[in-house]
Amino acid sequence: MDLAFSDAENNFRQEVKSFLQGKLSKRLSEKVKLGKRLNKADMVEWHSTLNAQGWLAINWPMEHGGTGWTAVQKHIFDEECWAAGAPRTVPFGLDMLAPVLMKFGSDEQKSHYLPRILDGTDWWCQGYSEPGAGSDLASLRTSAIKQGDHYIVNGQKTWTTLGQYADWIFCLVRTSTEGKRQEGISFLLIDMNTPGVTVRPIILLDGEHEVNEIFFDDVKVPVSNLVGEENKGWTYAKYLLTHERTGTANVGNSNAALEKLKLIASQQKKAGKPLSEDPYFAARMARVEIDLNALKTTNLRILVEADSGAAAGPESSMLKVKGTIIRQELNDLARRALGPYALPFSSEAMEEGNNEEAIGPDYANAIAAKYFNNRKMSIYAGSNEIQREIITKTKLGL
Repeated sequence: MDLAFSDAENNFRQEVKSFLQGKLSKRLSEKVKLGKRLNKADMVEWHSTLNAQGWLAINWPMEHGGTGWTAVQKHIFDEECWAAGAPRTVPFGLDMLAPVLMKFGSDEQKSHYLPRILDGTDWWCQGYSEPGAGSDLASLRTSAIKQGDHYIVNGQKTWTTLGQYADWIFCLVRTSTEGKRQEGISFLLIDMNTPGVTVRPIILLDGEHEVNEIFFDDVKVPVSNLVGEENKGWTYAKYLLTHERTGTANVGNSNAALEKLKLIASQQKKAGKPLSEDPYFAARMARVEIDLNALKTTNLRILVEADSGAAAGPESSMLKVKGTIIRQELNDLARRALGPYALPFSSEAMEEGNNEEAIGPDYANAIAAKYFNNRKMSIYAGSNEIQREIITKTKLGL
């Protein structure tokens, strides 16, 4: 593939920049750049802005409302959005459930749910992990017993990101205990307002209510909410995770984090000189920047191959592993560069309009919180250890 951007691609980059300058509010951009917490209204604002432009579902086919962009255009759009301080789009409906519905869902499910994901009528969360069933997802125990035209669901999900905002949850549930554990799992769509669904917050180290526990007590779910075939949910889950892992490369996010790291290193002093001039620290920054540039090339290559119809199999595992390692290294270097400013942090300082509780300069805000929060990156979407096993078996034949 040609790594030089064409004139058309450079023109597209300018179009994206113009859109961001005109449509991304300064309030929202500053909130993102200063590490302030985003609420649902912030997420809805950006979701609606992109949808109005027709630029929300960049990974969807045009027949369902996608952009028809090439892999390179998607890459450019991602880079420019992160550079401008745009919020991330919430991925659960757009990038995780939607591909599963398009491939395995019924015509009725596609025609009902896909437009509601686009216009923001339905906000989704993911019901995969359970206590004792995280990396070993096949050991999940949440049950769905068929009674007439309904399933009766009982069990618990945990680490449910943004579940407090969700209208619906897509869940892996056990519909059979016969045979291999993977063969008795189904993929079910559950209305969060159904009697018997309880959401309990999990407050993280930084004071953030990002994740939740979800309890199901005799929850009645229509059989029509089953995606695909009963007991085939493991196949659908693997398909979904392939899309999630590819997105975990998160090149645009890492680009923005690298620029933030360079800013911090230029401002923080060591022996009277900017930390960026310290040979040891400069070498670590250079190493992670080289790794990030290599990841950009690999990510683009895999995305272009996917555009031509090639399935992203173990390649998505490669992106997931390397992408999370780079992101965590950038977090660690930023934390180290801040010195004493990275030790304490004020949860209140991450709320919009509250600068009185901030510790240190603006660029120090939320760095420690991000460091702690992003330790999870090597675990979610399938732990890095599992991804290395996938690569070993499929690519090396071991």
